Amino acid sequence: MTRGNQRELARAKNLKKTQDKQKKSDDGLSAAARKERDAQIMQEKQKKALQKKDEPK
Repeated sequence: MTRGNQRELARAKNLKKTQDKQKKSDDGLSAAARKERDAQIMQEKQKKALQKKDEPK
């Protein structure tokens, strides 16, 4: 009987994992919009890094 329980637990774990992946990847944006958004985020990070680097200590 324990095998059946393990199988059910594995199925539930796999179902949860696939649902989490779908939530992360499905943000309602097209590929071009996602690329633009990511580029903007990276530019902001670079600006912050440069400002932090240039700050006198």
